[in-house]
Amino acid sequence: MYLSGFKPDRPEEVDSIHNYYEALVLDEIMHTTQPKDPNYLADVACVALNHLPPRYIRYDVDMSFFLSPTELQEITYKVKDAVKMAIDHVDHQRGKMPRDNHSDESQSDEGNA
Repeated sequence: MYLSGFKPDRPEEVDSIHNYYEALVLDEIMHTTQPKDPNYLADVACVALNHLPPRYIRYDVDMSFFLSPTELQEITYKVKDAVKMAIDHVDHQRGKMPRDNHSDESQSDEGNA
């Protein structure tokens, strides 16, 4: 694991490595909802990405070239489902918990307001 901001000596070609789903998820979030703030966008993206399989590539065109139209459609459905679930989850969590508490523990505070 690397410390934030620390980059070991490595070839610059590896900087192009990324998860194919990242851009798809961000695009779907922006298409589906108006993010309330940058933290909301990041929270929804992280939840959605954690429900999708990692697909690391160097160039997006690689995925388009190697996948069939059926596989591309399946990816689209998976992204839409993951983003919808993530929006519901983040909205629910933000409604139940204070903004600074990111715990996943279920809390029943009904009647304690």
